[in-house]
Amino acid sequence: MVSLRKDTQARRTNPPFRRVLIANRGEIALRIMRACRELGMESVAVYSDADATARHVRAADAAVRIGPAPAGESYLRGDVIIAAAVETGAEAIHPGYGFLSEQSDFAHACEAAGIVFVGPTPRTLASLGDKVAARRSARAVGVPIVPGMFKPLPADGAAALPLMAAEAARIGWPLMVKASAGGGGRGMRRVDREADLPMAVAAASREAKAAFGDGSVYLERLIEGARHVEVQLLGDSAGKVVAIGERDCSVQRRNQKLVEEAPAPGLSTEQRRHLHGLAVTIAGTVGLRNAATAEFLLTPAGEFFFLEVNARLQVEHGVTELVTGLDLVKEQFRIAAGEPLSAAVLAAADASSRPARHAIEVRISAEDPSRDFAPVPGTVTHWREPGGPGVRIDGWVEEGTRVGPDYDPLMAKLLVVADDRPAAIARLRRALDEFEIGGLQTTLPFHHWLADLPDFVDAHLRTDLVARSWEPLPLRRIAAGHAAHAVAAHLLDATGGSSAAHTMGARPATAATMTTGSGWHAAALREGTERWP
Repeated sequence: MVSLRKDTQARRTNPPFRRVLIANRGEIALRIMRACRELGMESVAVYSDADATARHVRAADAAVRIGPAPAGESYLRGDVIIAAAVETGAEAIHPGYGFLSEQSDFAHACEAAGIVFVGPTPRTLASLGDKVAARRSARAVGVPIVPGMFKPLPADGAAALPLMAAEAARIGWPLMVKASAGGGGRGMRRVDREADLPMAVAAASREAKAAFGDGSVYLERLIEGARHVEVQLLGDSAGKVVAIGERDCSVQRRNQKLVEEAPAPGLSTEQRRHLHGLAVTIAGTVGLRNAATAEFLLTPAGEFFFLEVNARLQVEHGVTELVTGLDLVKEQFRIAAGEPLSAAVLAAADASSRPARHAIEVRISAEDPSRDFAPVPGTVTHWREPGGPGVRIDGWVEEGTRVGPDYDPLMAKLLVVADDRPAAIARLRRALDEFEIGGLQTTLPFHHWLADLPDFVDAHLRTDLVARSWEPLPLRRIAAGHAAHAVAAHLLDATGGSSAAHTMGARPATAATMTTGSGWHAAALREGTERWP
């Protein structure tokens, strides 16, 4: 354990808590620590062996090792994390997102240890954090839901086969296998035919068990052509629950979000009020306290169907902050300390159906978009963030950071805000052009492409937009040509040859014309192809 620092800035007179342990890592741990510091609270980090030198460890007032790299032996060890909180005298634990954030047993164990869990109550987590239980709650109050199961499948795969087939026939094809616990696209599989169902269920269950410690799954109908729209909720201990706006999260790959924006484009004031009302109704039935997000599908016919509730802070909470001016993490701490919803929150709720600004977030991850967004571990050799008006970066890496295979490959979130959506897209393009990352493949090429895609620009959004439109091979060929052109120009300059390759309309060198010569220009061509654009 690293000793608590005593040379921090003057503490606020009456902070919600004196000391908070953050049961997470990476960018969300840093995000929460910044809120702690501004509120005058000390922060305690936890870390696995893989994160011993990470930024969130260095930024905290104290840090405690909780185990080796695998999440099941570190960040999912609730008993070890609570012991670290007791050891350091933390009064509260903020779980961030993922890991233990929606585990009712962990929230209950925190309470039993006399530690405040910064999130919904164990009862709420049991009712909403479990996706199947949330579906039952929505059905009970008459909120439209996607057709599907209301109980998870049995754990015994062989015994469950007849039930799987019967339920799939009742629900209809295509369908989704979904994890009962957690979120973030983990433990989800699309299935188009009965023969593939057992394997999909087994794979989704394994993934959910590894990510959330709970392998239970259920079946749900897949609605083709729909948008994914979610509502940000806040509730206090007095029973007041409000919606402070919605986000569109339709741009996804493998059921995981790539881009989020607020407000959801194209909705009328009446549609927003209706949607927000549905979300508040669901949350009110279980006495939501703290932050949660109700997720819906918006069909091409304009109907909203409830999907699930993420009873935690979302990865994309920042776009709502940029639109409303709120700090959702600070509001979480105040609610957890027993304070009522603030005047700022109530004002944001009143204005939520008439948003005045537009924000967009793109996730910058160590993934190869040309290979189905496969994770690409590596070391960051160059990192230059964009800046300027209306640009925000929530990240955790720096030059020299090793992005390993043990956790989600998210490196940073690039957020922009402007007066309207066209201005926000223009600002996003500018910020993407300024973002420089070296040493490993990232999702930057995809976001460059998306920012110019007509369907995205015109807000023709749907959850299968990426699957239908993304064609990386032509872009890779263009990138290879650009790299070869740059190498050719450099060779000509170095040998005193013509500089015509630099002029407008010059034919760029191709891979075929660059097959000979010294090893360094071949390496440059390869780098341009692999690290495109």
